[in-house]
Amino acid sequence: MQHLLLVFVGGGLGSLLRHAVSASAQELYARGDPARFPVGTLLVNVIGCLLIGALASWCGKREPMRLLVLVGLLGGFTTFSSFGLEAIRLISLGHPGKAVGYIAVTNLAGLAAVWMMWGGRAVENLPAIGVD
Repeated sequence: MQHLLLVFVGGGLGSLLRHAVSASAQELYARGDPARFPVGTLLVNVIGCLLIGALASWCGKREPMRLLVLVGLLGGFTTFSSFGLEAIRLISLGHPGKAVGYIAVTNLAGLAAVWMMWGGRAVENLPAIGVD
């Protein structure tokens, strides 16, 4: 139960931080432009990748810290950081082909899934994530 609580608390904090960073960056950059570049999401993804790269070794096998920081906090902040860490791990374990496949399938299947569910609807019905 303690493990679930650590992930829950970290995830909640990470989600709040994601919203704050993304919305602030988007507001500074976009200023109400409906065709805005999603700079807020981009910034969150890059920051999350920097943090998981820096903290993965530090947390290591210390289960409480790994669950709170890597799984919870950074997972709530952006799952893109986990995606990056997993791809780099495959490369460093000597499996670059698996890493490229993982990257390609994740991106293509993810985009296809969104298109299948939203495709054909009016673009104004698509929400901007991270910006109210």
